[in-house]
Amino acid sequence: MALQLEHVTKRFGKFTAVDNFSISIPEKEMFGFLGANGAGKTTTFRMILGLIDPSEGKVTWDGKPIDYSTSPLIGYLPEERGLYPKLKVKDQIVYLARLRGMQKQDILKELTYWLNRFKVPEYADKKVEELSKGNQQKIQFITAVIHKPKLLILDEPFSGLDPLNVEQLKDAVLDLKESGTTIVFSSHRMEHVEEMCENLCIMHKGKPVVQGKLKEIKRAFGKKNLVIHADFNLEFLKNYPGVTKARLTTEGIQLQIEGENVAEAILKDLVGNGFIRKFVLEEPSLNDIFIEKVGASYE
Repeated sequence: MALQLEHVTKRFGKFTAVDNFSISIPEKEMFGFLGANGAGKTTTFRMILGLIDPSEGKVTWDGKPIDYSTSPLIGYLPEERGLYPKLKVKDQIVYLARLRGMQKQDILKELTYWLNRFKVPEYADKKVEELSKGNQQKIQFITAVIHKPKLLILDEPFSGLDPLNVEQLKDAVLDLKESGTTIVFSSHRMEHVEEMCENLCIMHKGKPVVQGKLKEIKRAFGKKNLVIHADFNLEFLKNYPGVTKARLTTEGIQLQIEGENVAEAILKDLVGNGFIRKFVLEEPSLNDIFIEKVGASYE
């Protein structure tokens, strides 16, 4: 059951939001979308959901077009939250899950499970407007997953949450993946995508600029990060051959280098100058790759 986008383009008047975009997302996979605001992520999600039609190209799930018949198989957490503030949590979730074809007793059983899991069983009879923003987000998440969708789309699921709630939600998402749900999510936070996704796509102005397996993307990038802490001046490394970026820190220096051979040469030149407290070669971060490909920092 793969999700396929084939040569999908979406225009709004003269503006092209998504430009000839093709991608295949395998079943039971967690897939990350990155991109600055306006890169085309939400428009892509809305086409996947069948909320808007592509101007060109097609979107299929398991080889079939996405329409009302597939909607019980899909869950969606939009970036703009959309709960009814005056309704009680329980009434709201029962109503929305009935629309997905669930029976009331099954809904209440699932709701009890999720409220207990998020440690908020007392919220069932509260109005949505009485809850904090973070807790409203948990309720919105429950509405997206209560019908056990095969495909779950999360648009910025962790935005505005404190670290504790982020962890709770992340654990829930990872459990859903383990149980076989295909999950596609966008995030502003590189580290969440890095931590959770095997495959990802970085979008820029409606086009994918990087796409594929995270490990392979990092390998293909070639450059490495080198962190050195030492008890002597390291400023001379700024202009060292093979160093592409350098940033002095209070404890030493952080370098971006062209490869492991550069690290080896640097180490030889450092030995004998004094005490080296840390010398660590790290994979490039997604943020490094993003800055290089999109030409701008992400935050």
